[in-house]
Amino acid sequence: MAEFGLAIAHGGGLIAARAQFPMAPEPWIDLSTGINPLPYPVPDLAPNAYRRLPESEEVQRLEAVAAQAYGVADPSMVVAAPGTQILISLLPHLLRLSRVAIVGSTYAEHASAWTAAGSAVSVVPGIAAIESGPGVVLCNPNNPDGRRFRDVELLALSERVGALLVDEAFADFEGPGLSLAPMLPANAIVLRSFGKTYGLAGLRLGFAIAAPAVAQTIRAMLGPWAVSGAAVEIGTAALADSAWLNATRARLNGDVARLDGLLTAAGARIVGGTHLFRLAQTPAAQAIWERLGQAGILARRFEAEPSWLRFGIPGSAWDRIEAALS
Repeated sequence: MAEFGLAIAHGGGLIAARAQFPMAPEPWIDLSTGINPLPYPVPDLAPNAYRRLPESEEVQRLEAVAAQAYGVADPSMVVAAPGTQILISLLPHLLRLSRVAIVGSTYAEHASAWTAAGSAVSVVPGIAAIESGPGVVLCNPNNPDGRRFRDVELLALSERVGALLVDEAFADFEGPGLSLAPMLPANAIVLRSFGKTYGLAGLRLGFAIAAPAVAQTIRAMLGPWAVSGAAVEIGTAALADSAWLNATRARLNGDVARLDGLLTAAGARIVGGTHLFRLAQTPAAQAIWERLGQAGILARRFEAEPSWLRFGIPGSAWDRIEAALS
């Protein structure tokens, strides 16, 4: 569990990588994140996207398109935010739970945020042993191992606990039967990320899905104009483009299989993942990480699990990656 106030390790960090491996070739290939390497083609934006504040009707249109994309019948349940990270930080102060069980190991910012809000945090290995409690937090699919929970399992869990927060940051490419959003219980909140799936993490856009009264409280906490005009315009276009999403899913299916093959050939064992990242385990993880760094390729390592390496899905330069792994 991360201590409040201390920096939590994340993917990225190319500036530090360049300093550590100054002789590495350019351009660097960043495989340390779970961000789609081939982003949604950003349309030409109207000048007003930058010159004025978004109208409330435009934000409502974005939320309605997001509701349709996520299978939510009532658009008032969807709240647009400047990325899901701000929601992870804010929701513990809204819910004010005395104790929270976090299904781990998982994205460390959840434990940090609940600790900062004064909740007693425990990390549990799964949901089967959770019989009751004020609140449960989990990622579905989980980061970094890709563990998945079925929607019916989460519905049953919601009946045993006071509040359920489900981070579905990597759920967009999953099939039916996983997301809790279409059948959301009144005591549950779902978070959905935009930037990972659409390869536009710097745009800072995400969504909370909650019962209408809770959603309205989240809007009030975020305040007016929480989402930029550019994010509203791009997000509305992208979330309505189901053809792009389906084509991207098909491409990633092939890319995942190709990356798994390269990692297996390098002596690693695939222990989990999603369409946007793969988790590999090998006793040689540190040596492979350094060899990749010398080749200008950044993978994600884990201090708590030194035999793990997480790899984002490459968008190009497959031959260069294969050469470095072999």
